Amino acid sequence: MVVGGPDHEGQAALRSDLRIVADMVEPGSRVLDVGCGDGALLAYLGHVKQVDGRGVELSQSGVNACVRHGLSVIQGDADTDLKAYPSDAFDYVILGQTLQATRNPKEVLQEMVRIGRRAIVSFPNFGFWKVRLELLMTGRMPMTDVLSYEWYETPNIHLCSLKDFISLCDEVGVVIERGVVLNSGGRDIDFSPGGLFANLFSREGIFLVRRRDSSD
Repeated sequence: MVVGGPDHEGQAALRSDLRIVADMVEPGSRVLDVGCGDGALLAYLGHVKQVDGRGVELSQSGVNACVRHGLSVIQGDADTDLKAYPSDAFDYVILGQTLQATRNPKEVLQEMVRIGRRAIVSFPNFGFWKVRLELLMTGRMPMTDVLSYEWYETPNIHLCSLKDFISLCDEVGVVIERGVVLNSGGRDIDFSPGGLFANLFSREGIFLVRRRDSSD
């Protein structure tokens, strides 16, 4: 999932959304990175924030890359294997650019906030204006920098907009503590649920969430 190998020295090798994810994680936390790719985020968090990091990755090549860099990663599937983890086993469960590729995003989100005190989710925004315009003008499934697959080979089977994700969180009792969106130029902007244009002008969303409790 991540371009380039792990870089232990800083954020330069991280995707823009992963840099934001890293900033949301408190030092010394217990972290599970689901769909961790080659482990770039885990490596950074371990080196810079001294987290106790674990990873789950579907591809064997990704697992092999992680193991070569000394990361604690197992092969697994977000749709089936999160159920095996005990509740509150981690401080953060991270799912970077993978929610839309799961078979049951609703269950995956529920499992994430069960096994983690907080979860961090990033995904491409299908409500982005460039996506809407391409579909309108060409009548074909849109392709963008973050949605770069042809329709017949894409792993992205459950595309959603920012509004869709917010609605899902409301439905399953998940509280959004913080949201950050990336615009077409890659600039990050704090997300406001009441904002009029975030769903239209944001190419990606990154959300820090937790399960709802009695105080909410």
